[in-house]
Amino acid sequence: MESFDTELASRIRADIINGIYKEGERLSEAQLCDTHQVSRTPVRLALRLLEREGVVRRGEGRGYIVQSPTVTDILQAVQVRGHLESLAARLMAQSPERTKHLPEMERAIDTIESLVRLGRLDDAVIRQAQAANKVFHTTILAACGNDYVGYTCGQISHLPMLAAGSMVFDRTVGDTPEHVERGLFRLRLGNAQHRVIYEAIEKGDAVRAEGMMREHSHTMIEYIQLFEKRDENLTVADLIAYSGIES
Repeated sequence: MESFDTELASRIRADIINGIYKEGERLSEAQLCDTHQVSRTPVRLALRLLEREGVVRRGEGRGYIVQSPTVTDILQAVQVRGHLESLAARLMAQSPERTKHLPEMERAIDTIESLVRLGRLDDAVIRQAQAANKVFHTTILAACGNDYVGYTCGQISHLPMLAAGSMVFDRTVGDTPEHVERGLFRLRLGNAQHRVIYEAIEKGDAVRAEGMMREHSHTMIEYIQLFEKRDENLTVADLIAYSGIES
C-alpha cells in the first residue's frame, strides 16, 4: 500500500502529465496544500519525490518549477527499459532457478491467447490483457537474479507507457470491426513474441531470449513513432490515451 506522500506525488504527477500544471509553471507548497486539502509535510515530501524523478525542479527562492515530460523523454525511457528487459531475459535464461518461474509466464501467455480468441477489445478484455502482460514481464524482472535491473526499471515506471504491463491500443480500436481486428492483431503478435521468449528461456537460450525481448520492446517505440506521424502535435497526454485502461 502506498504511503500518503507517495499517493499525493502520484496525483500531482498526473496533473502535470495531463497538462493541468504547465511547463515552467511555479508550484508552491501553499497552493498544493489548498488544492489537495493536506498539510505541508506530505506536500513537501511529495515534491521532493517528484524532484528526484525530474518532474519538477527547485525554483529561485521558494517553490518548484514544473518540468513536464515530453514525447521524446518517453521514447528515450522506453528504449532504456527495452535494454533492461532484454538483459533480464538473458540473465533468466542463464539462471538454474528459471524453471520454477516458467508456469507463471505460461499462464500469462495462455490468458492473453484466450482473450484474443474472444474477438473483442472492450475495457474488460484490455484490463485482463494488461494484467497478464504485467505478470509476464515482472516475472522475468524478478527472476533474472539481478535486483538492480528491476530497481532501475522502477525508477522510470512513473512515466506513461513505462509501467510494467503497459500496452498500446489505438484510441479508435472500438470504432469499427477493422480497428478491432487491428488491435487484436497487435495483441496476437505481442503474445507470439512472448511465446518465443518463454521457449528461449525454458531452453536456456540466452541469446535468443535477449534478442526477441529487444525486438518485443522495440515495438512500443515503433507505435509511438507511428502516432507521431499521424499527429505532429502528439502530447504525453495523448500517449496515456493510447496506453489502454488504467488499472
